[in-house]
Amino acid sequence: MSVITLTLNGRLVSARAGQSLLEAIRDQGVELPTLCYLDGLSTRGGCRLCLVEVAGAPRLLPACTTEAVEGMVVVTHNDKINRYRKMILELTFAERNHACAVCVSNEHCELQALAAELGMDHVRYDYLDPDLAMDTSHEKYGADHNRCILCLRCVRVCDEVEGAHTWDVRGRGIASQVITDLNRPWGESETCTECGKCVEVCPTGALFDQGSSVGEMKKDSRFLRRILDGREKRQWHR
Repeated sequence: MSVITLTLNGRLVSARAGQSLLEAIRDQGVELPTLCYLDGLSTRGGCRLCLVEVAGAPRLLPACTTEAVEGMVVVTHNDKINRYRKMILELTFAERNHACAVCVSNEHCELQALAAELGMDHVRYDYLDPDLAMDTSHEKYGADHNRCILCLRCVRVCDEVEGAHTWDVRGRGIASQVITDLNRPWGESETCTECGKCVEVCPTGALFDQGSSVGEMKKDSRFLRRILDGREKRQWHR
C-alpha cells in the first residue's frame, strides 16, 4: 500500500493511502472523541464529534468518513473545534432523557466520559423530554430509548457481524428510534439470536442486561475486534 504525507497539527506525518483521517490521526497517537465510530463496523459519521479542520474545506469535516489524501493540512484541536464538540455533546444530552445518577451504566458510559473529558458540566439548551418507553420484554436484555443516542452501533453490529439484522430504525430526525423486527417488542423477535453483541457495543445504558442495577452495567466493545480478527485467522466462523 502506498504512503502519503500530510500535515497534522503543524507536523509532517505519514499515512497509508485509503485510510480515513480518523485512522491516520489515531496512528499518530492523537485521540479524537467519537461515539458512533467503532473499529470493525462501517463508518457512519453520525455523532460529528470527530470533526477536524482541513485547509481549504469550507466547513469542519468528520474525520471518520473523510479520506486522508496527499498534502492535506489538518488541525484536530483548537478553540473553534472544541466549542463545536461541546455544543454537539450538549445537544445530544438535550435530545433524550439522560439521568446519569440512576443509569445502569453510570460511571461506565462513553457519553458521560466524553462530557467529563470535554469539560461539559451543564446544558445550555432546552431539553426535549420525549415520552419514550422501555422495552423489557426480552428474557436477557432490555432497551431504554431514553438513553439512546442513535449511534446505530447496534444496527450495524447486528447486520454486519452477527448477520441477523434484528435492529433497524424508524422515524426521521429527532423522532428516530431503533426498533427490532419491524417494531415488534424485542422479546417477540424471531430474528434475534440472543448473542448480546448489540448490548456490548452500545456506548450508553440504552441497551443493558436484565437485572443490572445502577452502575453495574460494564461493557467492553473491544470484543468486536477480537471476533473479527479470529474470523480472519479462521479461528472460528461466527
